[in-house]
Amino acid sequence: MPDSLHIVDPNEYTTARNQPLFAQNTCYNLTVLSFEHMTRIAALVTLAAGVTLIVFGPLTTIGFGTTGVHAKLATVGASPAELKFKAYVDARLETDFAAVQSYRPAYLFWQHIFMIPDGRIVYGSAQDGRLLASFPTRGDWATDATWEDPSLAVALVGERLPRRLGDRRAKVERLLESTTGPVVHNPARGQVLSSNAERYGSFLQQWGIIYERFGVPAEIGLAQAVIESGLRGRVRSRARALGFCQWLPRNWRHLKRLSPHVIEGYNQTTQAPYCAAYLTILATMYESFIPALSEHHAGGVNVGRAVINGERLGGKDTREQYLLGSDFSRALRNISIWRYRDLFRTYGPRSFRYAEMVFGNTLNVRRLTEEIPQTEIFAMRAPRTLPLSEITRVTGLSANTVKRFNPALVRKVPARANLYLPWHVEEFGPDVTFWHQPAPLEYATLLNQFVRLKAGVKAWHQASFESTLRGFQERFEATGTEEGTIMATMLAYVIGNLRTSRRARILDEFRSSDRILRLFHEGLRDIRSILSGSGINHRVKRGDTLLGLADRYGTSVRAIQAVNKLGRSTMIRIGQRIRVPTRAPE
Repeated sequence: MPDSLHIVDPNEYTTARNQPLFAQNTCYNLTVLSFEHMTRIAALVTLAAGVTLIVFGPLTTIGFGTTGVHAKLATVGASPAELKFKAYVDARLETDFAAVQSYRPAYLFWQHIFMIPDGRIVYGSAQDGRLLASFPTRGDWATDATWEDPSLAVALVGERLPRRLGDRRAKVERLLESTTGPVVHNPARGQVLSSNAERYGSFLQQWGIIYERFGVPAEIGLAQAVIESGLRGRVRSRARALGFCQWLPRNWRHLKRLSPHVIEGYNQTTQAPYCAAYLTILATMYESFIPALSEHHAGGVNVGRAVINGERLGGKDTREQYLLGSDFSRALRNISIWRYRDLFRTYGPRSFRYAEMVFGNTLNVRRLTEEIPQTEIFAMRAPRTLPLSEITRVTGLSANTVKRFNPALVRKVPARANLYLPWHVEEFGPDVTFWHQPAPLEYATLLNQFVRLKAGVKAWHQASFESTLRGFQERFEATGTEEGTIMATMLAYVIGNLRTSRRARILDEFRSSDRILRLFHEGLRDIRSILSGSGINHRVKRGDTLLGLADRYGTSVRAIQAVNKLGRSTMIRIGQRIRVPTRAPE
């Protein structure tokens, strides 16, 4: 794969060979909670090594899986093999969901970001994700706020808020936390989803069944699409990623070379099976959807580093290792990005939040699917080029309706590409609507075997494991089914990426490096220092700056900001007393 600019964090840019299949949607301005906020809601866990790290306390589990609007259509006529892989995937999701509630209790907050209209800053509880308030991006926050609990409005009474939006957000965060505990805040993006849901929301059930055919729970796959594209087929990010799941163009081109069929990436119904197949492969590798989703956003090397850090912290499986490693990376970023960047590189705030954003938006997927009348989609494989004028003439449908089913369509559908319509038209090609039928027995049996692979992440990066993956690729292709062909194509992509990228070598070096291990333990000591409250009380004198104090006491500006709840502000007053953290002894 050629080098390309991979934007992972708004403040960090890097040229990397090992790119994810997808690119992030760059429209989110995620708040960065201070490390102090994490400690306020954290329970300290003593690991085997005698080191403390942060994990959140458990909450009540809410069930997921194939239980909603997709259940009947997804299981009618299903073979025992199909039911088995669905049950296995549902169990994986339930375990993932319990982990998200424990480690990322604010996940419910992210559903509100896509329900509240643009132009507002939304605040929620970092302890349980409940909505607290929203404020206009431009306007008077004292008079134009919308409070879920009006009693919280007293927190702003008599307070003078900064003019700069970032400083204002940070101050309101500090004011609210004295009453509510730690908070999370983000700009609203409701317009992104509402406008597209009106046009494409009636297809959610069909797309959901497609995801589940490949071993991905409908709510998870569609919630990811909500975050990436707002369900719109033709959307492009600033990184030029396109479509439903925001695939990078160069990876689309590579997939088109691997596939026996013509792929039109702007059609959501075309992209959904490939998105699902890729996600189920990653979930099988990690034995969890949480790091699989995060790899979509942050890339395999960044997620791999988090897993290795979590393994050193005592995580019992890949799921827990990733979550512990993710917390660890976030804590170190809040102490010093540059000192510890080799432990996390471009794994930034969005990477940390990505999986919980997906889980939070599963509720929006359910709501939309239940509220919007659903429409069937039929797929035909065009035997020849089909002009739009012929399609409208034969079907009697308007051009606008045809394009709603086929966003990629401008003037014609290429030969061997799929045409999507509300019913099958024989002269437009054979019916390839595989999701209207139970999964073929041979395919279902094979997928059931595949999703149960328990080789471990490390084994997937070893050359010897390629024969296992290649065997599944050949067997999926040999089924002669639509689903099998897509799985074979995606496995070919993954095998090629694992073999030709520098991912395995980078992670091997990270795992075995004495320098990285020393930096890891240094980071743990800094985290323990902040948790224990060790440090120096300093009274600000004329000429003092945070940078000068950080240099004088051997710490970082971010660590001082975190301990004193300064957000990103560097302003200090003469006479002000601040706590300067110092490193714990070895």
